[in-house]
Amino acid sequence: MSKQTINIQDGFLFQNLKAGTEMRIELTTGRTLSGRLKRFDRFALLIEAGGEEILIYKHAVATMEVAEDST
Repeated sequence: MSKQTINIQDGFLFQNLKAGTEMRIELTTGRTLSGRLKRFDRFALLIEAGGEEILIYKHAVATMEVAEDST
């Protein structure tokens, strides 16, 4: 019997990608970014903020949350 792995990170990201909700991402440097998730893979996130696309490597992310003012 093969053991299935549960990837909480991918589930969270896919749900927010599909819903188009605004996310707030705090980096390990202390900088906070807000925007909508456009794409993600094993190593990086692509965020759209203010009409620009920002590539963020996952190892630089401290926390991610759904922005409070998002519907």
